Amino acid sequence: MSAPSSPAPSPSPPGDRPAGGVVFFAHGFRPFFLAAAAWALAALVLWLAVLTGAVVLPSAFDAVTWHAHEMLFGFVFAAVAGFLLTAVPSWTGRPPLNGLPLALLALLWVGGRVGVAVSAVIGPLAAALIDLALPAALVVVIATAIVGSRNWRNLPMAAGLIILAAANGLFHAEALGWADTAAIGWRLAIAMVTLMIGLIGGRIVPSFTRNWLTKRGESALPAPFSMFDGATLAATVLWAALWTALPDHAASAVAALIAGVLHGVRLARWRGWRTGPEPLVWVLHLGYLWVPVGLLLVGAAGMWPAIPASAAIHALTAGAMATMILAVMTRATLGHTGRALTAGPATAVLYAMVIAVAPLRIAAPLAPDLYWPLLVLSGLLWTGAFAIFLAVYGPMAFRPRVDGTAG
Repeated sequence: MSAPSSPAPSPSPPGDRPAGGVVFFAHGFRPFFLAAAAWALAALVLWLAVLTGAVVLPSAFDAVTWHAHEMLFGFVFAAVAGFLLTAVPSWTGRPPLNGLPLALLALLWVGGRVGVAVSAVIGPLAAALIDLALPAALVVVIATAIVGSRNWRNLPMAAGLIILAAANGLFHAEALGWADTAAIGWRLAIAMVTLMIGLIGGRIVPSFTRNWLTKRGESALPAPFSMFDGATLAATVLWAALWTALPDHAASAVAALIAGVLHGVRLARWRGWRTGPEPLVWVLHLGYLWVPVGLLLVGAAGMWPAIPASAAIHALTAGAMATMILAVMTRATLGHTGRALTAGPATAVLYAMVIAVAPLRIAAPLAPDLYWPLLVLSGLLWTGAFAIFLAVYGPMAFRPRVDGTAG
């Protein structure tokens, strides 16, 4: 399996400003990164309110299922959409989606969040149709650009979107009473996003690290993509299939352990320990570190019941997904608004906060007497990290590039 070609988006040409000059809808990262961060914060606050009984959502989903769905298909999917809508023009040489079409996609995302939250009122079928509209539309947009440009190496990204749309559909199938498929849906979604981190992260982490080390005159650089990376991704695909379909089978646990070890070796080959002076680079390594840790925890939980499955799930979600998403959103926003690719103090703080979330969330079920304090502390750090992102990077979404173009 090969990695997608150069997923790091390049600056957009000056001519991509949408009709009417609305900068906010000039490029996909602007509305969707802002939406991802805002919902990461708001949905977590709402979830804590639901846990304490302060809020009762009129949703056809039970509280835990709603939380899992909104973290995956509200927060994570918005970040994935923003990244792909920004990266695909760079991969394919085609103009970015902007203006009214982009605004309509963003509106579909908003509709999905509202529809799922009030699905007991409007009906689960109406909620499903509203919520699945964005994944369906995004598949069409991304697949059309990739196929139209014959950019076959990046076709796995379109396939990944189709799988994520199917995973979302499995949530709704249970809400509709058709089948007990929500658990399969969240496992499939987590497995697919983990694989996407392996694909995309496996390109950008060593690439950005190599660029940074080269500028500093380093001679020992990250290992290039090789058969070892392909074997690691193949092992991840095998784990994803087994864990989605047979989460309690010993083969699933063994596959997770093998994939975890391979990802750990892969990360070590990228020489992340040499990037300490630049948070914008080392955060990518720490974010990716949660992939092998999460997979090893999946395997361990499958073999030793004393290790809660929630530890593995939060390592992959609150750890790998959240950290990699913030790492990519900060870097892409800086680059596409024409700013220097370096992390300021506030960015370093938000990285430190999000990195601390997963260990606390993993520790909570392991220390029953401290469960609620650890849960609340992890929630405060999570909301704080995304609040800083909104405060620092949110205004950039509404402003032109500092060089005068609309990236």
